[in-house]
Amino acid sequence: MKIFAYEVRKDEIAAFSAAAAKYHVDITTSTLVPTPENAGLAAGCDGVTILGQGHIDRHLLERYHALGIRFLSTRTIGSNHIDLQAAHELGIQVCSANYPPNGVADFTVMMILMCLRHYKQAMWRGQVNDFSLEGLQGRDMKSLTIGILGTGRIGVQVLRELSGFGCRLLAWSRHENPEALPYAQYTDLDTLLRTCDVISLHMPLTEATHHMIDRDAIAKMKTGVILINCARGGLTDIDALIEGIETEKIGALGMDTVEGEEGIVHGDHRTDILSNRNWFYLHQFRNVVMTQHMALYTQEAVESMVRCGVEGIVEMDRTGSYPTKL
Repeated sequence: MKIFAYEVRKDEIAAFSAAAAKYHVDITTSTLVPTPENAGLAAGCDGVTILGQGHIDRHLLERYHALGIRFLSTRTIGSNHIDLQAAHELGIQVCSANYPPNGVADFTVMMILMCLRHYKQAMWRGQVNDFSLEGLQGRDMKSLTIGILGTGRIGVQVLRELSGFGCRLLAWSRHENPEALPYAQYTDLDTLLRTCDVISLHMPLTEATHHMIDRDAIAKMKTGVILINCARGGLTDIDALIEGIETEKIGALGMDTVEGEEGIVHGDHRTDILSNRNWFYLHQFRNVVMTQHMALYTQEAVESMVRCGVEGIVEMDRTGSYPTKL
């Protein structure tokens, strides 16, 4: 079996070599983001594995189908960058990846603490020898009510970790998870939005969740609310976030992913002219911490994502199934 791997980072090379040996497959790697123009690189391969920077639309899938590609794996949990309906119609089997929830959960807790303790301002001041305290007074986590939207594996792990801080925990999800019950009280969405001091998002991006946090949702929240997003940028409306920060309705943002990040994150743009005004405008506020979509970026997660990217294609070919088949 031959597999073509797009968007391969240096830190994935060793994991790909190990997977090739373990599953007895021939893997060709490239740093390129998949596009119709470079689809031909996968000619002669049975499957393609990708990350999340490209848009795998019907046109690109048709190109892969014409080349004989039968399998596609994304080395991400999310799959909103793939036209799954088109893939199914073309007979291309698709799977996503899986990785331990701890990395993203740890990062989420870190983001909450950085927002609560004015990390960004403290760091900037320290770099110019300003060690004053004015404006840096924080809050104790135990005195807060924190809401978790989405209680899948990552959401539950966040609840588990936050439970040690002694804060009151509320949760909302389309499907209640029994594993969340020892840590949080489930409530309706409006109650969570109106009640919580901190709200953290842990949902996939779908048509139903797109711009879930918009002007109407923010209007229901407490003044000074802290919003955390270590899931998908499209869950929040960037215009609404900017308005919320400008009016001080939002007290702080901890954003590992923001709408419009494609083409920005995971790249070095120090000498580039970039035109995404909203993204960079939001980035510059003193109470907005934005990182480069790196919450998942741990050694354990990278190894798991690469393994799933290869193993998923092998198993779909061998058995027609895989635990994360979409």
